[in-house]
Amino acid sequence: MMTTRSCHLGTPMKLHQLQALIASAETGSIRGAARSLNLSQAAVTKALRELETAQQLPLFVRTPSGLNFTEYGKVLLTHARLVLKQLEHAQAELDQLRGKNSGRLCVGVTPWIALTLLPEVVLEFRQRMPEVRLELFESLMAVAQPLLRDGSMDFAIGQLHPSQAPQDFSCETLLDYQTSVLVRQGHARQDARSIHELLDQQWTLNYAPDGHDALMQDLFWRHGAQIDERRIVRAHSLAILQMLVEHADMCTWGPTIMSTAPPFLGRLVSLQLEEQFEPRHLSIVTRCNVALSNPALCFTDCLLQVIRRHARSARKEDRALFETVRLRV
Repeated sequence: MMTTRSCHLGTPMKLHQLQALIASAETGSIRGAARSLNLSQAAVTKALRELETAQQLPLFVRTPSGLNFTEYGKVLLTHARLVLKQLEHAQAELDQLRGKNSGRLCVGVTPWIALTLLPEVVLEFRQRMPEVRLELFESLMAVAQPLLRDGSMDFAIGQLHPSQAPQDFSCETLLDYQTSVLVRQGHARQDARSIHELLDQQWTLNYAPDGHDALMQDLFWRHGAQIDERRIVRAHSLAILQMLVEHADMCTWGPTIMSTAPPFLGRLVSLQLEEQFEPRHLSIVTRCNVALSNPALCFTDCLLQVIRRHARSARKEDRALFETVRLRV
């Protein structure tokens, strides 16, 4: 005979309950969730209570400052976001079959693409799919990876280290690009010729939560260099990293192309060090086993068209831009 407990655990979750859960997480409170869903607080509270009762697990704890999710709640929240994202994809594909492109597309874009080619890509995409709501993130992978994992982001255009790729993500490589140590124009160590001459400097770097060792290996350890990691400030945005390099005299490491990108031309210097760094890969990064939606495929096609157009260009600016880049597609 089935027990009462097993009956409860078998109760299917309902869409409005998952929507209430996600809205509560995003707004931090039941009041905020009710406002974003255009429901009463009583309706949101009921949906969350039903969800907890059905699972017989505490999903969150109410505090004076809002809601804190338990480990059970965090796990369910990740899956709830993925469910809603798949439903969005289904709706978008049905709309396309009806002859109407709609829905939402969330894309993470690595900074050097954002600073060079992104405006053209967006304009081309808007011409093809004007009904799609587009949301763009600055895709430093530390920012992009959690959003990819929980389904908030459809895909990212960026660099994923090979040691991370097999775990949760799939990559389609578009091009390879060179990297170098970058400092501001006029930096005291601008003429340095070895990474060992820079170990006493202050650094600012960006890396994903599981990317620390890979970055340290590529930048320092494989060259026999050991740095006091208290000298490293971990920056989670390009704006912070840029300010620290230009106004706090910090060293950083990134795409060589950044020194020739219009916003940084004449402001950043790529150091000519004797150490050679492995080329990085610009890829379309997605969650494993998740097919791209039609809007996502359209956006990636626009990106490829723009990249190829500039790579074939005879303009001086484009030649400088693609001097340290090699196309794969």
